[in-house]
Amino acid sequence: MSLPVVLLPGLVCDHTVWSAQAAALAPKFDVLAWPHFYGHSTLGDMARAVLENAPDRFALAGHSMGGRVALEIVARAPERVEKLALLDTGVVPADPGEPQRRQEFIDLAHREGMQALAAHWLPMIVHPENMKNTALISSLTEMICRATPEIYKAQVDALLTRPDFRPLLPRILRPTLIAVGREDSWSPVAAHEDIAKAILGADFRIIEKCGHMATVEQPGVVTELLYRWLS
Repeated sequence: MSLPVVLLPGLVCDHTVWSAQAAALAPKFDVLAWPHFYGHSTLGDMARAVLENAPDRFALAGHSMGGRVALEIVARAPERVEKLALLDTGVVPADPGEPQRRQEFIDLAHREGMQALAAHWLPMIVHPENMKNTALISSLTEMICRATPEIYKAQVDALLTRPDFRPLLPRILRPTLIAVGREDSWSPVAAHEDIAKAILGADFRIIEKCGHMATVEQPGVVTELLYRWLS
């Protein structure tokens, strides 16, 4: 019997960011693409919800904020996580200027709506070449618009109160994949290099022609990386 796989989405994202990977892995693995983190305002609450609904033991992959939730899960229940994959994420707490920067996005969402937020945010996190993919950008915009400014603020609050996960990294003694888009300016390559160095035996991969949204910008590459990680 194959190991179940749990896939966690990022900030105001939902299960659709993992659609390609879930479909490709489903024939050989029991896949749970977590629907969303609506209704939660701390990483701890998000992690608790996953643990309450996940199988007893599983492989765990998280993208962006989902990667931080994955680390919170490992911190709380390390015996349940057989394998770990972290994509386009981070491990350090919020810096002093982060609340103000993120408040500008919250204010925009409340003032002009989620579509305006998407229009402002996506060019910052998607590779310039992939911004020309109208189907991709339309899909991401629709996903962001399924959330509300209140949901967005709650998830930002969770990120602003995130812990420092760096002390946890050397204790992650399980097969671990660290992957990041080459042009991810939101969660840069150098930060992922540091994460990979801190986890014994971590497999570090850079995804070319890719920004922050690796699972949808380069779905085939991410799927192959996950398949090798699971196999």
